[in-house]
Amino acid sequence: MATNGTNGANGAKSNTSKFDPNFTRNVINLMSAETKPRHREILTSLITHLHDFCREVELTQEEWIIGVNYVNAIGQAYKKNRNEAWRVCDILGVESLVDEINHTIVTDVEHQLTPTPSTILGPFWSPETPFRELGASVVQDMPKDGELTFFHGVIRDVDTGKGISGAVFDMWQASTNGKYDVFDPENQTRHNLRGKFKTDEEGKFWFYCLKPTEYAIDTSGPSADLLKIMGRHPWRPAHIHAMITHDDYIPVTVQLYPKDDQYLETDTVCAVKDDLLLDFKPIQNEKNGAVLEVEYEVRVLNKKYKPDASTLMGNANQDNFES
Repeated sequence: MATNGTNGANGAKSNTSKFDPNFTRNVINLMSAETKPRHREILTSLITHLHDFCREVELTQEEWIIGVNYVNAIGQAYKKNRNEAWRVCDILGVESLVDEINHTIVTDVEHQLTPTPSTILGPFWSPETPFRELGASVVQDMPKDGELTFFHGVIRDVDTGKGISGAVFDMWQASTNGKYDVFDPENQTRHNLRGKFKTDEEGKFWFYCLKPTEYAIDTSGPSADLLKIMGRHPWRPAHIHAMITHDDYIPVTVQLYPKDDQYLETDTVCAVKDDLLLDFKPIQNEKNGAVLEVEYEVRVLNKKYKPDASTLMGNANQDNFES
């Protein structure tokens, strides 16, 4: 049997190609009859695309070895609170694409339903974030350069436009030094800049946080090599994370960005969407000392559109968070 080839059913150049036209199919056929249908579907596509990629670029053995060593380096870089494979997927846009695929909902075109778009969860969500009273501040440790912000909004049913009582707005953000609480014990107490807020009877929520600031992802591992090869910077635009949930509605995960941020077009993890841009406005004489305010409306779909909808509540670091 030849040791290289092409898949005649997908991307085959023809039987006159310099590559064996049967090789890919032979590899796929090595799966046993006991292989689960979904596993077979995924692996068949993976093998097909990998083989087609190798043929398309005519990958050299030296380049293949470099790739193998790079994959090994990704695994070797893993440690507590650091998932290098996740970071590489972000840089390549994979997490954003998978999120889009999993949150695409067939809606009623006639009624032009426009729910708030979901974006990536990221690795810094915590299952232990405490509930706080409406109007409370998530800022436990105010940095010297922090800008206290009054954040308020409403969560609405996209069909009726009515506010949803008892929905949960779970938010988290980095401090102005670009670090989340769990990575910054010298400056932040546990659960700093995190909070869950339940909407009132009109679907409204309000709290105090910081205006988010930009930060660069960690560039001490293999992901930095990938950025260097691609000529890209490591910066994320300023953002606030939020997860919106209610038992009767399809959950939404968002990252909310100041609309004037310099990195919106070149976000290193490819997660920015136009509907998630916010206008932070100066305010004066605010009763709790806020210097900015921002308003945000969330539009969610009833689970009748997708009864099995759920949010990815796990992530790379959640088991490593300490109480």
